[in-house]
Amino acid sequence: MAELVVTHDIAAPQQQVWDVLVDWDVHDQWMLGTRATGGHGVGEPVEAFTGVGRLGFLDTMTIVVWEPPHRAVVRHTGTVVRGSGAFEVRDLGAGRSRVVWSEWVDLPFGAVGRLGWPVAKMAVAAGVRFSLRRLQRYVESGRAGAR
Repeated sequence: MAELVVTHDIAAPQQQVWDVLVDWDVHDQWMLGTRATGGHGVGEPVEAFTGVGRLGFLDTMTIVVWEPPHRAVVRHTGTVVRGSGAFEVRDLGAGRSRVVWSEWVDLPFGAVGRLGWPVAKMAVAAGVRFSLRRLQRYVESGRAGAR
């Protein structure tokens, strides 16, 4: 099992950040190369296609914890990504929030996957950090409520 945890602070209230995180239809506005659709509660499905054009993969998930506006946990059920993922939105006060993005995934390719994880982890973490900076700009710009 491989673990990844990335945090990022946003100058917006917890509820506003949560609302954007769970608005699957706007994930393509801030999440690197990802389009998503999904539900809003325990047992609901979420699907995220990550890639360019038709080149990429479908990450299917089931929501297993749903605690608005604090935390959502999903079980990755696809063929490429298996394991769990979560995001938390922590209220920092004064209209600020901290997003904590976590993944616990089963690595593919056995020993080769485990050996390659340190390098892959750096790339995945960089992608998540990039996406969370885009989320910050999206939320702080006010575009989120203007759809």
